[in-house]
Amino acid sequence: MKITFKKLDEKAVIPSRATTGSAGLDIYACLDSPVTLESGEIKMIPTGLTAEPDEKDVALLIYPRSGLSTKYGVTLANCVGVVDSDYRGAWFIPLINNGKSPFIVENGMRIAQLIPTRILIPEIEVSDCLSETERGSDGFGSSGIK
Repeated sequence: MKITFKKLDEKAVIPSRATTGSAGLDIYACLDSPVTLESGEIKMIPTGLTAEPDEKDVALLIYPRSGLSTKYGVTLANCVGVVDSDYRGAWFIPLINNGKSPFIVENGMRIAQLIPTRILIPEIEVSDCLSETERGSDGFGSSGIK
């Protein structure tokens, strides 16, 4: 598959892998000036990009970077971002600072990672009954922790 990126800002950096074995392509902040994330604060960080995958059954999933989250408490406010195959608008990354200290996001900083993922497009059916299973409707915590 191929993803075609379009720069919406000349400062934008095209996503790339840090190493040949990296699963995700790093996504970079595209800022005119640094942005401070106070503890508990959420801000939308522009990337200066939009993109188009060449296949319709692909979602461009945006995940946190493990180093930002474990070292600084900075992660995605929406856990995982989903860029639909037909979306052509500007990409913003909703960062939240779960740490105790302010965190400064600078232009060109790697703030998230992109992993293209095939999706299933189901046929939808409505029914008054579903098949029985051993689990049934047992929900949260019903299978225990050990």
